[in-house]
Amino acid sequence: MGIAAAVIVLFGIREVASIAGPVVLALVLVIAVSPVRTWLAAKGAPMWLQVSVPFLIVVFALLGMVGILTISVTQLVSLLPAYAAQFDRLLADTLAWAAAHGVSNDVLDRGLQAFDAGSILGLAQSLLGSLIGVLSALFLVIVLLLAMCLDAPVTSKVLTTGEGYRPQLVTALATFAHKTRRYLIVSTVFGLICATLDVVALSLLDVPLPLLWGVLALIANYIPNIGFVIGLVPPAMLALLDGGVQTMVLVIVAYSVINVVVQSFILPKFLGDAVGLSTTMTFLSLIVWTFVLGPLGAILAIPLSLLTRALLIDSDPRARWAQNLVSGGPSRR
Repeated sequence: MGIAAAVIVLFGIREVASIAGPVVLALVLVIAVSPVRTWLAAKGAPMWLQVSVPFLIVVFALLGMVGILTISVTQLVSLLPAYAAQFDRLLADTLAWAAAHGVSNDVLDRGLQAFDAGSILGLAQSLLGSLIGVLSALFLVIVLLLAMCLDAPVTSKVLTTGEGYRPQLVTALATFAHKTRRYLIVSTVFGLICATLDVVALSLLDVPLPLLWGVLALIANYIPNIGFVIGLVPPAMLALLDGGVQTMVLVIVAYSVINVVVQSFILPKFLGDAVGLSTTMTFLSLIVWTFVLGPLGAILAIPLSLLTRALLIDSDPRARWAQNLVSGGPSRR
């Protein structure tokens, strides 16, 4: 019955993903900047300042990122058709190599139908359409942000009042907020470091639009397990079209060195076990929330899984046995 209920809830959320996604994104952003409101309240700042400062911080960050993406994607749309000749030549060389190694003509014909210069123009059009979708969803996110920032002081008081009635739930939600905030802050700081180093490497290799790929690397940093690959493939392919195989290999090597050093050796020392999810659960959460909310679900997979854990496991003493299962180790609680 529990599995059936979960399936019904997930498919219900999937049907309203265009609304549920921005709502969760706004909630996560409000949680991320809540220490600013708490600090202002402790300093005796007026209520309008407690609301406006965190709201403006998030809005300016979102608008800055969307602005960079808009300019870069517009440049990419105008740049991609110029690589049609290189694309056709690369495709012809690949097919010739495949034929020389015994690949059948039927397979080669299907390859020619699937990949041609027109696919580059189709990619440009799809990127432009995706950007328009992001801009339309941004207005809803900003409205939700304002509403949640206005309600944040009241929500904090309500949760404090509820400690005497549902202490486990209040504690679980507080833990969720703390872990989400720590995850976002640490991931953002190290994502910015990786993105900056990626931009420098791409600039040195003369790969077009390094700022766009840096922003993509920052966004992909929030996607667990496969984010590195998502951030690597587009600049590597453009490097192949612009500078050849050698440039592509150098881009792959640079990205790999930067991300392995930062994310495998440095990031775990700062993040530690703050997330509280095993590798298997992290990967499963990525699959589930991407299925439910689309690309935004991939970015919000960790916060959504932490919220689910808080509501279904950490708030219920009878579900304590499941804490070790999802965290991959003995619980410290």
